Amino acid sequence: MEKFCPLNLTSEELIEYTYEWKGERFPDGRPKVPDDLLEELQQVTITQAWAVLTNAGYAWQYEDGFICTHPGQVLVGRALTAVYMPRRPDMRKLMEEKGAKYGCIGDQISWPIDKLSTGDVYVADVFGKIEQGAVIGDNLSTAIYSKSGRGVVHDAAVRDIDGIKAMKGFTSFVRGVHPSYASPTIMLTGINAPVRIGRVTVMPGDAVLGRNDGVIFIPPHLVAKVVRTSQLVRLRDAFGKLRLQEGKYAPGQIDDRWTREIEDDFSGWVEDHSEQFSFSKEAIEEMLKGRTW
Repeated sequence: MEKFCPLNLTSEELIEYTYEWKGERFPDGRPKVPDDLLEELQQVTITQAWAVLTNAGYAWQYEDGFICTHPGQVLVGRALTAVYMPRRPDMRKLMEEKGAKYGCIGDQISWPIDKLSTGDVYVADVFGKIEQGAVIGDNLSTAIYSKSGRGVVHDAAVRDIDGIKAMKGFTSFVRGVHPSYASPTIMLTGINAPVRIGRVTVMPGDAVLGRNDGVIFIPPHLVAKVVRTSQLVRLRDAFGKLRLQEGKYAPGQIDDRWTREIEDDFSGWVEDHSEQFSFSKEAIEEMLKGRTW
């Protein structure tokens, strides 16, 4: 398949480079993390996800230093990536011609937005540009939200911040705010390409989790493990607080590595109260099997 941007990955290449993912995919080749896992990811903290990814060898998936457009809200979705570079006239001219051949409409900054699906997070690498770095303002933000129902991770400034803040549900993470317009100084060089957001390499289809303490990008094949680990942590926290309130164990026992007696007590408590939890008994049994003493 011919590429209209130099860094675009074809669907075949995307499948090749995300070989760890064994589940459903979009027609463009991106891994399609199931909606139920994305829903559960809303409850996961950055710290919980970071611990799982670091233990799995993914040490550079977290990035901070963002401004959250809607503080206190959580951003979760599947990454659709775009990469921009400083404008070079000869390359820009060729890509405009190729984009027209492929039916791309309008300025290049709108091309990735046209490819968004419900549940996508638009992840744009604009090399941290502030002045003349605002690829999106409130108009394109409206277009993004209408297509994806999510927000953006934008490694650059945005403009029209008052209009963006007025959008309910459009939780986004950006590098700054500036009134200038980016298009005259940049060019789009890839959609559905690996991108760099700060210290992180983000692949199309990564699960995005953004909270007040930053953004973490979760490889699709590790999302289920992140969710299960978070569920187990929440169960253990609930059990520990209950037993402390009851006075059954001392704080030093709960805060330390649990003894076999406490672990057995915990397992029995989970089984007796499984109907209170939002996840299935099978999921709980799977989590408990994965414990270490």
